[in-house]
Amino acid sequence: MTGEEVPHLALATGTDRPHMRLPRNRVERRAIWWWTIRVLLSMVVVLGALGMTYGLWPQSRPWVGPVLLVMAIGHVVTGAVMPRWRYHVHRWECTDHAVYELKGWLVREWRIVPISRIQSVDVARGPVQQWLGLATLRVVTASMEGHIKIVGLDADVVARTAAELTAITQATPGDAT
Repeated sequence: MTGEEVPHLALATGTDRPHMRLPRNRVERRAIWWWTIRVLLSMVVVLGALGMTYGLWPQSRPWVGPVLLVMAIGHVVTGAVMPRWRYHVHRWECTDHAVYELKGWLVREWRIVPISRIQSVDVARGPVQQWLGLATLRVVTASMEGHIKIVGLDADVVARTAAELTAITQATPGDAT
């Protein structure tokens, strides 16, 4: 299986087992910065709270000190590894038949939502995403586990994709339940 194949379910040559190919599109490279900033903000909050506890309550130092050290190491390693790793894994694609998503960094998750199952298409942009020109595309189904949340996309691409998906779902027969 190559990284440039078009995603769809197809019978593997000579077997009866279906195989899936990678979605065609990567997220924006700026998503690396977004994920890094999120880790840094988490680091400030978590280590700040632990640091204040360590400094203000001397009796907590025997247990807060080791936790603070482990959390600091964990945040540094996560900030150094996770953003680039996620960038290389995360892929997405929208077709006339389905929306495809591959995401994760420790655990990979592949989701395919048929167009006929889509109930709503949402666009989300937090402050850091706005600053970086990014957005999140959310495709929602009636199933609790059936939604897709594609993060780290260019804001203009998300707006166009949301409009196209809306038009496709309106023209697709089915009740989306």
